[in-house]
Amino acid sequence: MRFRPEQRLRRPGDFRDTREKGRRLDCGGFTIWYHRRPDRSESAFVVVGENESGAPHGEVLAKPAPAAFAGPRVGVVASRAAVGNAVQRNRAKRRFREVFRRNQDKVPAGLDLMIAARGVVNNWAYADIERKFLEACRKLTATAR
Repeated sequence: MRFRPEQRLRRPGDFRDTREKGRRLDCGGFTIWYHRRPDRSESAFVVVGENESGAPHGEVLAKPAPAAFAGPRVGVVASRAAVGNAVQRNRAKRRFREVFRRNQDKVPAGLDLMIAARGVVNNWAYADIERKFLEACRKLTATAR
């Protein structure tokens, strides 16, 4: 599967919500914060037109709101203090994004994940990172439902 733009945490508010409202899972060389996104079904319709007083027109002038992405999303964080220089930080982030891309079907739908890398992760083999991530996904599946 591809790693599409809608599968990434992009806004600072998404990262903040995941860290502040979510739960933390320590995995040795990295930490995962996870948070279930709120259901957007209550805002299924948006008002299109209003009259002078601000009330909707007499007829139904509503259209369906754009559907939100239902699958899991991920954001990877690697600080200079924890991981190292730019080359090391980018390597760590690339590896985690690839692990997520290959194993996104193991992450429960509707979850936002924030992965914070540590420096030791660049010394691990890719298979070790993937194994630790899969262990974390099993724990997530048990606790996030």
